[in-house]
Formats: sequence, C-alpha cells, structure tokens
Amino acid sequence: QVQLVESGGGLVQAGGSLRLSCAASGRTFSNYAMGWFRQAPGKEREFVAAISWTGFNIYYADSVKGRFTISRENAMTYLQMNSLKPEDTAVYYCAARLSVVSRWNTDYGYWGQGTQVTVSS
Repeated sequence: QVQLVESGGGLVQAGGSLRLSCAASGRTFSNYAMGWFRQAPGKEREFVAAISWTGFNIYYADSVKGRFTISRENAMTYLQMNSLKPEDTAVYYCAARLSVVSRWNTDYGYWGQGTQVTVSS
C-alpha cells in the first residue's frame, strides 16, 4: 500500500515562507513522478508543481513560478514556498504516479491527506 504523508503547513504572513514535505512509503519511489496540488475553499483542486522521477523535468503553475521550488530526495518530496500571498491559502496535497510527470490531477493515483497553508494579509 502506497502512503503519502504531508507536513509543514501552517499560518504565515504575506511575504513569508513555508517548506512542505511529503514522505512516501510502501514502494520504491525512484520511478514515481511526484506532484503538489492545492485546493482552496469552494474551488477545484489545481496543479502547483511536479517533478519527474529523475528530477530533471520540473513544471510549475504560472501562479507560483519564481516563488515555489519543488525538489525530491529519496522518498521525500519538498515544496519550498517563498513570497507567499493570501491567494496561496489552500490545502496542499502531495501526489504520486508511476509514470512520466504530469500537470493533471487525474493522472495521479496516490494522494496524501493534505496540509493546510494559510497566508494572512
């Protein structure tokens, strides 16, 4: 059974930083692409960032490009979030898929439980 557990969310002021972590277990994740998605109240889940299993292919949503950085090391995947804005407030989810990296949440078969990020103005 694949398990993903996110951590690192919290309350931060606008302009601040947070680092989210995703711990994977249950498989050898060297062949898995990893993604971060987020969902704000009343909105659909949206793509944030994704990284291939090699780490060579990385994609970002336009809204976070230049502010967020995705990285991975062994069974851990990280999302460094800088210059946070109130519109970044959402539940952030880590996801995994045994295939090439993708921006589409429907392509990911494994999901964590989410971690809340709240950015105050």
